[in-house]
Amino acid sequence: MVMDQILTDEELKAAAQSDGADVAKNVEQVVKEEDGKPRKPTVVVAEDESVNRMDLVAMLEDNGYEVVGEAANGEEAVELTRKFRPDVVCMDVKMPRMDGITAAGTICDENIAPVVMLTAYSQTDLVKQATGAGAMAYVTKPYEESKLLPALEVAMGRFAEINDLLDSVETGENKLKKSEAQVKELEEKLKKAEGSLEERKLVDRAKGLLMDKADFSEQGAFRWIQKTSMDQRIPKKRLAMAIIAKYGDKKPEPTER
Repeated sequence: MVMDQILTDEELKAAAQSDGADVAKNVEQVVKEEDGKPRKPTVVVAEDESVNRMDLVAMLEDNGYEVVGEAANGEEAVELTRKFRPDVVCMDVKMPRMDGITAAGTICDENIAPVVMLTAYSQTDLVKQATGAGAMAYVTKPYEESKLLPALEVAMGRFAEINDLLDSVETGENKLKKSEAQVKELEEKLKKAEGSLEERKLVDRAKGLLMDKADFSEQGAFRWIQKTSMDQRIPKKRLAMAIIAKYGDKKPEPTER
């Protein structure tokens, strides 16, 4: 016997408004090449005594460095370092306006270039402060090539190592984030697949009930569910659940003796 209406208007409305809450979540400093030839390493020199500064610049240039900036105080040193972004900075500890340790701290905090501090023998107590500010090496006055040049190389090498390490960490973090995103995507796909499987099972059960209770053919029952879902804008899963709720759990009436 075919029923006049499989689900009443109120039952269809209830299925449409359902929220579906039951749905089953190491290193050397390498100076870059220009035109196929190694370029000179660049340096900013910060020394408030002009004679010392001239001697230091001459020494550096005689040994293959290109001095791109000369500063007489810490503020100028920071500005020139930001402007030229040299391979290394030679910084005197005691300078006017801004001392070398403060300037070195700013340059190191911004990770612009490695800093080699220039100290007097009587300033060795400041070495700890300088290294604490981020200086990679220090040289005591008077300046000598045998002390200064190795210190510059050490500073540039350490700076390169640190930045390579930072790059590795950043790369690792990016890979981790990518992996996490992929895992989340897979979880969403799995959740969707589980939902689709659950929906198919419910629709199959509802279809069977329609065939049993309303004399529908299998194709006819599926078409009814599909058409009603589209016409009433009710997800098939919710519609199937409404059919099952109405017809699936009814107990047979007791027979008279």
